[in-house]
Amino acid sequence: MNKLTKVGCSALCGSLAAISAANAGDLTVTGGADMTWVSQGAETMGNPLGMGSNFSLKGSGELDNGWLVDLTIAHTNGGAYSSATINVDTNGLGKLNFNQGDSGNGIQAMDDKMPTAWEEPWGAGMTTGIRLVSGVGPSQNIQYTTPTLLGTTIVVAWAPDEGTADTADKTVGGGVSQGTASGYDATININPSLGTEILSGLNLFVGAHYTETNSGSTVEKDSYEAVGGVTYDLGPLSLGAQWSGEDLGESSTTTDYTHYKNHAFGVAFNVNDNLSISYGEHESRKAGYVNSNAQTGENARRIEVDSFQIAYTMGGASIRVADVNADNVSFSTGTNRSATIVSMGLAF
Repeated sequence: MNKLTKVGCSALCGSLAAISAANAGDLTVTGGADMTWVSQGAETMGNPLGMGSNFSLKGSGELDNGWLVDLTIAHTNGGAYSSATINVDTNGLGKLNFNQGDSGNGIQAMDDKMPTAWEEPWGAGMTTGIRLVSGVGPSQNIQYTTPTLLGTTIVVAWAPDEGTADTADKTVGGGVSQGTASGYDATININPSLGTEILSGLNLFVGAHYTETNSGSTVEKDSYEAVGGVTYDLGPLSLGAQWSGEDLGESSTTTDYTHYKNHAFGVAFNVNDNLSISYGEHESRKAGYVNSNAQTGENARRIEVDSFQIAYTMGGASIRVADVNADNVSFSTGTNRSATIVSMGLAF
């Protein structure tokens, strides 16, 4: 078994401990963003959505020992595009999100909702090959979120041309040669507390995705994805389990599997306001039709990843440690790996 050790330090971290969060400092942002929709008449074109932005970020904070930290990041439109997300809150009629495909919209937000002290088992610093549902999330898309009513929130998302991302304003992205057309996502989150304290920590979630296939694609059928699961918080303890699957839309003559299915579970415990620990597992399995050219061994159709993690916060700083083990990495029989990852993050 190969052993990999990786030490990382991130100054501006997008994910802190899920249960024990650091005390954030100040973040000042200045800049602007543009949204466009391009129509080229009768011409064949790709994703008509475009977005451009320029901004500057300056963060500052103070640690428990009195140390001061600050960070400045400048990003302009010097490149072809800038990654951007625009939110519109209608104050009672729901929320609109215009996204360039760089954050988890639609069903991608449910690819792994299991409780964890830091990261998902497959996302803590080692490549595993785990399959995940994604829907329109990686594509330029528009998402609408309903107001929460009786503990229920519905989200729908649409990508005019799935597969294109980071399209600049006044331009189009992709085209029919990609083999896919529009993509559609719908998700539901339900917190059926019914006014009781014991059910207040229960959350049920389900999501579905559909991708149209255009006439220029080598894939013969439309493709689908689905996910469902449950999480439950009781005091300092969090539990969760979920299942997901993919239908790739491949024909019955494909030389590989046409379906994938996943199962994941996790448990996390908040020791105190600063310290949390967790354990989680995620499994991917190939399924569906296979002909004589495809892999047939059990281990060549299954990836298993597990991870024990611990996170500690002190003021604006967080220290996270993950121990990861993966079997049959990238569906390769006997390719087993392990890793220990140590990370420090500063929140502004």
